[in-house]
Amino acid sequence: MDTLNKTLFGENELWRILILAGLILTAFIGGKILKFFFKRSSKKFEAKGWSIISCLMDEIAEFVTLILITLAFIFGLKVLILGESGRAFFETLSEILGALAIGYAIFNLINVPSRWFEIKTAKTETKLDDMLVPLVRRSLKFTVIILLFVQIVEILSDKPITSIIAGLGIGGLAIALAGQESIRNFFGSIMILADRPFDVGDRIVVDGHDGPVVEVGLRSTKVETLEGHLVTIPNGRLADMSIQNIGRRPFIRRIVNIGLPFDIEPSKIDTALEILRTLLKEHKGFQDPFEPRVYLNDIKDDRFNIIVIYWFHPPAYWDFLEFGEWFNKEVHLQFTEANIPFGYPSQRIHLADSSPMDRDSHH
Repeated sequence: MDTLNKTLFGENELWRILILAGLILTAFIGGKILKFFFKRSSKKFEAKGWSIISCLMDEIAEFVTLILITLAFIFGLKVLILGESGRAFFETLSEILGALAIGYAIFNLINVPSRWFEIKTAKTETKLDDMLVPLVRRSLKFTVIILLFVQIVEILSDKPITSIIAGLGIGGLAIALAGQESIRNFFGSIMILADRPFDVGDRIVVDGHDGPVVEVGLRSTKVETLEGHLVTIPNGRLADMSIQNIGRRPFIRRIVNIGLPFDIEPSKIDTALEILRTLLKEHKGFQDPFEPRVYLNDIKDDRFNIIVIYWFHPPAYWDFLEFGEWFNKEVHLQFTEANIPFGYPSQRIHLADSSPMDRDSHH
């Protein structure tokens, strides 16, 4: 132990070592005092509505102690009389502490612009950009960690950073090959957040699944189907799929075909058309320029066909069904009162053992 102490510290008097320890202790106490000061200032700024400055005070409070201790250690070493091996050891330790302190400070300060973006995105109607902020924040913090790791490896190995990155590239290639699906999902998340084909809460139809989007994560998107099932779709696949965003449709269109029998009186056809057009004139859910369309559009093998098209605004599905129910009942009621029969498709029955004339009989 004595040999190790002499190797590291040389022939230093006790007072030199005590000065170093005193500087570190003073920095520690000073850091705690400053942390308390910054935390209290943060609350005051938050009360005034200055959220960004409040966030800055909070983040500085997190790393101020480490910064002061690192500075105290670096300057305190100048008091010591160090041998060659001791100087090399403490210089390396100082560089590592300095890199850690700066990296930790940047790691925390990333939260400040993130907070600013959170405030901005909270004012927009879409919820998808709210998810973009934590994604960018995590990506930046991950980048800081990687760069800090590379910096520490460079300090310890005493090799240029290009050689280290080249070495990491070989290992990174192996990791990338093993985790290419995860990488694909990550970039799929970026594409979804950039294109914004849907927002959280939008009802979508994708890959046969119909329901609202409940979450968009880094790896996958979760859709709660109308049956109540939670479906998880990898973002890498989702980015390549065709997505129907039902939640963004401006209206709901309905097409109804109403049949009339061939033996109906011509005047009753006109009456049927008039009833339908009257029912839909400025109907509930009507909006210009989407005029309802009612036409005798086809003559089929067994009946006349009236096509009815109308658009319902806004696209509230339950309101749309409620109006559709009212319309169906009114059509049945008014057609009955006007003695207008409905034409139903007839059914052909082919008997295997019957004569050709019987097979073509129309029932």
